[in-house]
Formats: sequence, structure tokens, C-alpha cells
Amino acid sequence: MSLPPLVEPAAELTVDEVRRYSRHLIIPDVGMDGQKRLKNAKVLVVGAGGLGSPALLYLAAAGVGTLGIIDFDVVDESNLQRQVIHGQSDVGRPKAESARDSIKEVNPNVEVVLHQDRLESDNALEIFADYDLILDGTDNFATRYLVNDACVILNKPYVWGSIYRFDGQVSVFWNEYGPQYRDLYPEPPPPGMVPSCAEGGVLGVLCASIGSVMVNEAIKLITGIGDPLVGRLLIFDALEMTWREVKVRKDPETEPVTELIDYEAFCGAVSEEATEAAADSTITAPELKDLLDNKPDEIFLVDVREKNEYEIVSIPGATLIPKGEFLNGKAFERLPQDKRVVLHCKSGVRSAEALAAVKAAGFADAVHVGGGVLAWVNQVDPSLPSY
Repeated sequence: MSLPPLVEPAAELTVDEVRRYSRHLIIPDVGMDGQKRLKNAKVLVVGAGGLGSPALLYLAAAGVGTLGIIDFDVVDESNLQRQVIHGQSDVGRPKAESARDSIKEVNPNVEVVLHQDRLESDNALEIFADYDLILDGTDNFATRYLVNDACVILNKPYVWGSIYRFDGQVSVFWNEYGPQYRDLYPEPPPPGMVPSCAEGGVLGVLCASIGSVMVNEAIKLITGIGDPLVGRLLIFDALEMTWREVKVRKDPETEPVTELIDYEAFCGAVSEEATEAAADSTITAPELKDLLDNKPDEIFLVDVREKNEYEIVSIPGATLIPKGEFLNGKAFERLPQDKRVVLHCKSGVRSAEALAAVKAAGFADAVHVGGGVLAWVNQVDPSLPSY
């Protein structure tokens, strides 16, 4: 469906701006009017990470007048494989500040507004209110539902993207004209069911493919051209190099959004069973080191990550049994009855889920390592690589 332009045009373009955007201006559908709308637009990008990086750079290059960046994280070396707005010299810097500096190099005419806070229910409406359009490049369900609900309440459109390994998705949600995110995902997946990019990985260049489509949709909405992805979900498979489209319709059973809620509780990063299992059965990485040094024959150390993660870095002496084998029951025949089972993963989330299954199977003294292999690297053996 065609929609009216989201933004009124600015009064004029300067001579320098005409030179800069000349390749836009000679496109009849964009022209002076469309470019003036871009100049007058205020767009907020949630997350300066994998999707936010190409999105911010292309929004800036396109001439969007005001770009807001909300991100409280700092640049890590593992980000550089895909987060192209940051460079080696930015490691350790706040992502929002690093992104701002890159944007200024691309287009000094753009006003950049930084929001270096965690997006929460108590600040989302205030932050979003100043912008015409939201781009959601986050990688967790709690923030996605928060962005959706804030946009529904404020009646603002937002462009949503998602990436995982070789797969990407893009859509435009605007409750006034079509479906919202809750029509696509009425309920969040069970805790631990869908791994994050940090757990499952993502092909770096996939971020550019999906991020550029998100910017394409933003430009169409701002200028009122083309057929935006309202009511349509675009799915990309980078291995097969295919794009396919799925219709998304408003669900009459979707509850009206009237207020923002506790989204961490709504999505549940860790299941109740895992939380209960880990409550009195969590040890630290230094405590594991002490057990390995002094009582190695009394414990059975299990790494519940995937094989490719195990090959990157592992704790000496750990046996690899992926979490899925605990959930389907295959792992239990490999656990000794005369040793204390100690589980670990990358950060402690997956091992807590596996711990719940282990305890339910009768291994009452089993424990897991809080912080996982990352804690081991940081607190015990910094010579090992992190990821």
C-alpha cells in the first residue's frame, strides 16, 4: 500500500546539499521535495550494533537531518566483524559516541543526538516522542516488544530487522495502517529456545543486507514513495541467496497496548525452572579452578555449548555435551553416578537450563558455573581467547 509522506519538507536545500545529494535529486520519485523531507526527518536507531551500523551510515549518507542513537554498550573487539560503523581504535569506547564520530565523517550536516542509556519502560515514551520514525536493530525479544509497544502507544511507525547466522528478516510495523510486532509474534518464545547472535553467531555481511533494506524502507516512509513493507515480512536466506515474502495481518485477538510493562519478566531470559535450579547451585569460575586443582577426580565437568564454540575456547578437562542432549534426555547416560556434575556454557544461561534438567533427573548435587567460559577467561586464565 502507498502511504502519505511521514515528514513535511524542509524550507530549502543549501548549494552544498544540492551537490551532495544530486544523485537523489535527479530521481523523479525523490527529487527536491523528497530530499527536503529527508532533511527535515528525525529518525531514532535503537542499537548501534550489527544492524544499526549500516543503517546509521546509510541514513546519514541519504541526508536524514537528525539521527538519534540509543545504545549504552561499549565497542568490543568481537563487534568489528560486522559492526562496520566502529573501528579498531574505538574498542572500549561507548558505541553511541563511536557511531556519532563515523556519522560526522560521512555527513557533517547531520545532527546526531545520543541517548547513552538502557532503553527501559520508564524512558521509552519520552525518548521516542521526539522522533518521526524508529529503526529497531536490537537482538533480544524484551527490547523488541518494548519498541513495539511504545510505537503503538505513540502511533509511530518503525522498521524492524532481525538477523541470525545466514538468515534475516525485515518488516515495517505501523499499528495505524497495518499489523504490529505482536501480530507477528503474539508471545515470546520460551526462555532459551532461540539463541542470540552472541550464542549462535551471525555472518557479518548479512548485517549490511538487512540493514540496507531497513534504510530503504525508512526512506520510502519519510518521502511517501513506493510500497512499504507494512503487512509484509521479507525473509532472506544468504546461503540460498533467496528472498521470499510472507503476508502479516492484524490479529483481531491481539490485546490492545495501553501501557508499557516489565519486558524482561514478560520474555523471561531464563525459565523459572532454571532460576530455581541455579539458586543454590551456582559456583564461580575461581571455585571451579579450586575444584580442578584439588579435587579433579570428584567432579565431572560438562560444557553444554555447541561443538564450534568448544573449538574456539574450552575449559581444560571439560567434556562436550550440548544443551540439546540434556533437554531430550540423551545426555544422562553419559553422566557418572559417583561424581558431582558441574555444568558450564558461555555465560551461564544455557548451563542453568541444562542444570534444571539434570536435577530433575536425580543429580541433586549438580551445580553450574556462573558466567561460564567468559568468567573463566576473565577471572582465571586471561591468556585464552574470548568470543
